[in-house]
Amino acid sequence: MSVESKATGSLEAALANASELLSVDPSLAAEQALAILEAAPNHPPAVLLLAVARHYQGELAAALELLQPLAAQQANWAAVHLELGLALGAAGRGDEAIQALLKTVHLKPKHPRAWRFLADHLLATGDSDRGNAAYLRHIQCSTQTPALQQAALAMADNKDIPRAEKLLKTHLKHSPTDVAAIRMLAEVAVRCGENENALKLLQRTIELAPGFSAARYNYATLLHRHNDSQEALVEIEQLLEAEPGNPSYRNLGAVILSRIGEYQRSSDLYKHLLREYPANAKIWLSYGHVLKTQGLTDECVEAYRKSINRDRAFGEAYWSLANLKTFRFSAAELTAMQQQLDKVDLEDENRLHFHFALGKAAEDSNDHGLSFEHYARGNELQRASHDYNAGLNTSRTKRLKKAFSKDLFTARTGSGCKAPDPIFIVGMPRSGSTLLEQILASHSAVEGTTELPVIITMAKDLREEADSDEIAAYADVLGAKSNQELRELGELYLERAQVHRKTDSPFFIDKMPNNFLHIGMIQLVLPNAKIIDARRHPLGCCFSNFKQYYARGQRFSYGLEDMGRFYHDYVELMAHYDEVLPNRIHRVFYEQTVADTEAEVRKLLDYCGLDFEPACLRFFENERPVRTASSEQVRQPIYSEGVEQWRHYEQWLDPLKGALGDVLTAYPVVPAL
Repeated sequence: MSVESKATGSLEAALANASELLSVDPSLAAEQALAILEAAPNHPPAVLLLAVARHYQGELAAALELLQPLAAQQANWAAVHLELGLALGAAGRGDEAIQALLKTVHLKPKHPRAWRFLADHLLATGDSDRGNAAYLRHIQCSTQTPALQQAALAMADNKDIPRAEKLLKTHLKHSPTDVAAIRMLAEVAVRCGENENALKLLQRTIELAPGFSAARYNYATLLHRHNDSQEALVEIEQLLEAEPGNPSYRNLGAVILSRIGEYQRSSDLYKHLLREYPANAKIWLSYGHVLKTQGLTDECVEAYRKSINRDRAFGEAYWSLANLKTFRFSAAELTAMQQQLDKVDLEDENRLHFHFALGKAAEDSNDHGLSFEHYARGNELQRASHDYNAGLNTSRTKRLKKAFSKDLFTARTGSGCKAPDPIFIVGMPRSGSTLLEQILASHSAVEGTTELPVIITMAKDLREEADSDEIAAYADVLGAKSNQELRELGELYLERAQVHRKTDSPFFIDKMPNNFLHIGMIQLVLPNAKIIDARRHPLGCCFSNFKQYYARGQRFSYGLEDMGRFYHDYVELMAHYDEVLPNRIHRVFYEQTVADTEAEVRKLLDYCGLDFEPACLRFFENERPVRTASSEQVRQPIYSEGVEQWRHYEQWLDPLKGALGDVLTAYPVVPAL
């Protein structure tokens, strides 16, 4: 063997020995790396080894000082870019970490660790589609099981979900405790809309492998989507206890905390994330939403503008400014939005947000023709991406009327949980319900929460017990429940609502407007709860919905005719409950509240059994968080300008008028339906 060969062999042996020391004694590994570099200055593998040792020692600045020039010199060496990405992530430089990890998987597409850490960073920035895809690539690259590799490939980009399901189920027949396969099958269930099955599968996964953090994260995410925020928070806090620095866990934690009204804790998490991902437009947007809810308007506007500065095509950030209702765009901002709209390659999701934002801007400048054109185009784009059938809602209304009959309520007199705590404000969205909530929440005995998803979630759970897939099928299931079961359902509601309560006030408000569809359930399970119907002029209410972009739900609002039919169904259903539950529901007309606020407030408080308090008339001084689109409006005294605003658009509202029919001409009286 030549002297040169011996030297090379000796160097490789020294490197191998130092590498083995990394995980057990990084300080000693660093010493050996320095010794190698003394013998072979600037030797790239030794520099990399020293950098990793410094990282393991917690000396991130020293590690990055070595890794960054090394990555520039070794542009095609995947291992260097991986370690650079890991060090940048540990140093809280998430945006840069993503770029380094993307470089790694570009150079080495089957690198499992790179895909795993890339998934964490992408999920932390709210990019769930790319994050989940990266995690699937991690599974595909890390598993040696052909069936799982093929299933991951079939799941990528939703290529062939049925094939993935078949592969996974076949594999699990032979390996029933393979937690990676169970977790993948849960993801298949989610993509097929089978969330209950997915929850059970993920539960099984973490029972078998409590330390399987990716499955626990998926479980927390699904619990959150299922509106079980309390349990979701338990899971995410367990994950954060084990990995406090994990960015995807912190992002999900911030989202959940905001949902349950822990706005300061949510805001703090977003602040920390923004230090790591300062260039991420979505995190700035989410942070702005929390600031808006807290009433920190100036800070909110600044956050939205920072979101725009990071992504000029991010239409949702512009719409969020418009959705403050009190904000006015500058001429430069209007030009910037129009320039984005003029781009032929602008994504539809961004395009529709720009249309809604420009519609509001044109309305503010009294150009109602241009305003309506933008609103109509935005709605058209949104409607094209949703499958809404107005006839199904009309059928639901008929079925609910039949199921929740006077005979049923008479037979169930005395059923349910007797607690009087909840005050439900129901009705159409954009009907003045946030105003009523703010008025009531200004009373010393009442706590304002938000639009609680509890009743809607309970209705979905009951529907899964039905033999039919019809959207009102749960009514028959509920009607067959015993008095004991109805009481337990009422107690379940109070238990699930508790996480949203922050005070010991005797009463609290649940302001989910769509709960008008579930008044029958409320009566059976919580017979002493108060129910307030917020009603507004059909054209005023419907057009206000038409010009409002909703991130989720309210699919009826994207077409004038659909909007009118839904309002008609609402009035018909409420008329039914007025007949079978006389004097049970207190109705408040928005126009009357604006015209004579004190008189309507006194009637409202009388119905709730509350003494009059002057603070209820000075509701705009209440600094409580408000999450709805009207948050900035209810922080101001009542103004009458909004009552007749729809008249500026009346010439375009014929489809709406036709769908409303006599519900419009008879308002505020309810015609025979």
